[in-house]
Amino acid sequence: MERENVVKSVARALDIIALVSSSRNGLGVTEIAAQMDINKSSVFRTLATLAQYGYIEQDEETGRYRIGYAFLDVSSKLLDSLDVRAEAKPVLKQLEDETNEVVHLVVYDRGEVVYIEKLDGHEALRMHSKVGKRAPVHCTSVGKAILAHLPAAEVIDILDRKGLPVHTEHTITSKETFLDELTSVKKNGYALDLEENEKGIRCIAAPIFDHNGNVAAAVSISGPTLRMTDERLIPLQRRISEAGTQISKRLGFFQ
Repeated sequence: MERENVVKSVARALDIIALVSSSRNGLGVTEIAAQMDINKSSVFRTLATLAQYGYIEQDEETGRYRIGYAFLDVSSKLLDSLDVRAEAKPVLKQLEDETNEVVHLVVYDRGEVVYIEKLDGHEALRMHSKVGKRAPVHCTSVGKAILAHLPAAEVIDILDRKGLPVHTEHTITSKETFLDELTSVKKNGYALDLEENEKGIRCIAAPIFDHNGNVAAAVSISGPTLRMTDERLIPLQRRISEAGTQISKRLGFFQ
């Protein structure tokens, strides 16, 4: 929308909010008027209106204005309404277009991962995954990406209950080796599945965090070993980590 088409009083209020929010110690009427080049009476009236609704507060001792607690209520409602699948969709699509490979989005549920989105890419690839299907955490890159950011006691409990069953000859079956790998995953910011779940398939994944900083999901790129070579996985490490960060930010997580 063109600037001249907006309601001037609303635009002024939003500009004042943006200015006040950028100051840790708040701002006085004179400072706001000077920085925005408008008269003090207009600033005062706008601040008074915003204060009436709780979006601006005035410090009784200093007389300076700061952001009000009403924004916390609004932001919490926004965060609660965020849908990881909807927020991730544009990022997943971009990954699919860039890599031409299968892209997955999963969430964690009771010691397993559940596929909630799958983009098939533009190359031929037959995989067992499909939306709604569950998969183990110990032999999938998405599972490892999530486990690496869960409390250690919870991880041990999952491994004790689920074990480390063999899916292919490459599946990690040693608890000690697996825990060491999770340490590396957390340090590196991405996880690998090197034919551990399906023969001939390699995957790389990154965690997704919610606004509280808790791991909420994971995103991955999957392809055949013929295309997902060691050399190709190197640039994909950075790209999948970027995708995880992008989706996390859309969910309200800023590290």
